Amino acid sequence: METESQLRRLGLFDARVPRYTSYPTAPHFSNRVDGEDFRDWLRAIPADSRISLYLHVPFCRRLCWFCACRTQGTSSDAPVRAYTDVLKAELELLRDNLPAGVSLSRLHWGGGTPTLIPAELMRELADAIFSVVPLGKNAEFSVEIDPNEIDDARLDALAEAGLTRASIGVQDFDPDIQKTIGRIQSYATTKSAIDKIRARGIKSLNADILYGLPGQTRTGIATSVQQLLSLSPDRVALYGYAHVPWMARRQQMIPTDALPRPEERLTLFETARDLFTWDGYSEIGIDHFARPEDGLAVAAREGRLKRNFQGYTDDTAPVLVGLGASSISRFPQGYAQNASATSLYIKAVREGRFATARGHVFGGDDRLRARMIEALMCDFRIDADELARDFGTSRDGILSLFAQTRTEFGDFVGVTANSLTIPDHARPLTRIIARSFDTYALAETGHSSAV
Repeated sequence: METESQLRRLGLFDARVPRYTSYPTAPHFSNRVDGEDFRDWLRAIPADSRISLYLHVPFCRRLCWFCACRTQGTSSDAPVRAYTDVLKAELELLRDNLPAGVSLSRLHWGGGTPTLIPAELMRELADAIFSVVPLGKNAEFSVEIDPNEIDDARLDALAEAGLTRASIGVQDFDPDIQKTIGRIQSYATTKSAIDKIRARGIKSLNADILYGLPGQTRTGIATSVQQLLSLSPDRVALYGYAHVPWMARRQQMIPTDALPRPEERLTLFETARDLFTWDGYSEIGIDHFARPEDGLAVAAREGRLKRNFQGYTDDTAPVLVGLGASSISRFPQGYAQNASATSLYIKAVREGRFATARGHVFGGDDRLRARMIEALMCDFRIDADELARDFGTSRDGILSLFAQTRTEFGDFVGVTANSLTIPDHARPLTRIIARSFDTYALAETGHSSAV
């Protein structure tokens, strides 16, 4: 109870803070980055290097009420087919500006529901991608698969294209909660999809599950986690449900009086976390779990864990190129985001230009602070010597920041002559502690609960 009281005093149950999948975060992007910047950054990629590619499909057969992603519903394949043609045109723009010999470290199709794409178009899209930038040695190709929107033909197409990792959204298996959040997906349907995935030799499986959903209880989330464990995913993301109806209007369908209180959210998280660790999963960062032999767990043990817009990753490529409406690219020079409105994205590409609408050019101490925040989010530790070496900055200046953080958080951070660490009992505060290294003004209503 004393620890909970201290966590409350430090704002855990009240604060709304970024998830820090980037720094600065997307709300601080501006329209000062455009398609010409994107083109120049592409051309500056070293020849024969490796990059990652993210492809966004913004369509869903139905719109889940809990989701805050940029998606739109469609009852027919017509807009999906038209959008796929635009993606292929964007790939041609990429071909015209990408240096020779570049290959893929990671390829991920997300959304939305990328498995809405018909099987023959999946093959065409994969061929178009690999003709521009082929998969490199030991590369990973992952796709978000909706168990309600997949069939043998589409799974065959993905397997033939070289799919190595499937990602399944579970959220919660309780049928009453599924009705409340507008996502009907039974355990049987999920298991059937996973069985078919594995039957095609696709061995790696990711799963997402949410805590903090309306009507969720400690007993209920324990049941859902145990059902998920029976499916033996290699990685699990345990995300906190972000209720932001002022940003995602569909969330107005969810009754706010049924949402767990912040203190209850922490209990839900800890219940699920304990079940994953008891079952042998390694705890990765603030909200991921992985089998010890999985690449994510190996990267965490070896200090190679990274963070990007999809969460935690073991990908070390310095460039992530985002294709599709609203996709965000990351370059050594900064971030570039495509137009969020599908119509504006399509218009730009059809006119033969990149659809970049906003972004951020790194300046000042952006890179230094980005690394400090990433180190906290991934390793719960910042090394002053490493930062001084990699960024040519004053070690004394870094230690001064450590001292300020120690003053603010007391025993919830540990400071030595060379490092700042977050001890186990303080890890629920990680995002709040990371915020102390963020020099950009935060509009708290634009972010999710700290717990």
